[in-house]
This record gives sequence, structure tokens and C-alpha cells, in this order.
Amino acid sequence: MLVELPFRVSTYDVDFVGIVHNAVYIRWLEDLRNKLLDEYFPLKAALERGIAPVLSRTEIDYRWPVRMFDRVVGRMWVPETKRAQWVVAAEIVTEDRVAATARQTGYFVEIESKRPIPLPEELRGKL
Repeated sequence: MLVELPFRVSTYDVDFVGIVHNAVYIRWLEDLRNKLLDEYFPLKAALERGIAPVLSRTEIDYRWPVRMFDRVVGRMWVPETKRAQWVVAAEIVTEDRVAATARQTGYFVEIESKRPIPLPEELRGKL
């Protein structure tokens, strides 16, 4: 379960010295997670069933600055799961350098009760 997504650095993504702001990486992680769900467990179908993914933790290490005009690609995969929890790992790369690595932990909830549920069987079967 690996997804890749190219990112374009926009003028509003950089600070006054031309380096991508830390908050942009969080948005890119969200884009990657949405792509992962689109391919393996569509969010629309989950919401129609009354369940939704929730994040409980984000860890990110900034390793190399991304600047305007850098070609950026994000990659995300699922390295581990538990009964009711999943972890996604990601890296943001530019050219031949790893700009950032990240891990996010999450779970699914029943929307009405807001209570955690076991990972949906369809997703667990793909993992």
C-alpha cells in the first residue's frame, strides 16, 4: 500500500527567506492520506456507512529545506496496524534528498457515537 503524489510549491507556501513553511507539510500529509484512502478505502463510502478516520498523533522530522521551484514528491504507506489503530508513514522528497519524514497514528470512529471501532474489515484485508 504505497501512494505517491507530486506537490507544487506555491508562493504562499514559503516564508520570507523562500523556504516552505512547516505547516505546508501537514497539508501535504493530509493530501497523501486522502489519496491513500481514495485508493484503498474510499472516504465517501466510509462516511455513507457512518464511520470516519480520525488522527490522534503526528510526528514529523524536517531534514532538508524545500524551496520555491523544487520538484517535490510525497510518498505514504501503512507500516503497521493494530485492532483499532493504524499508522501511516510518509516521506517528502525533493530531487534526490529526503526533505521530511513523518508518522501519523489514527483510528476510525462511528460518527454518531464518536466511539472508536475496529479497523474496517475491507481495509484490514488490504493491509
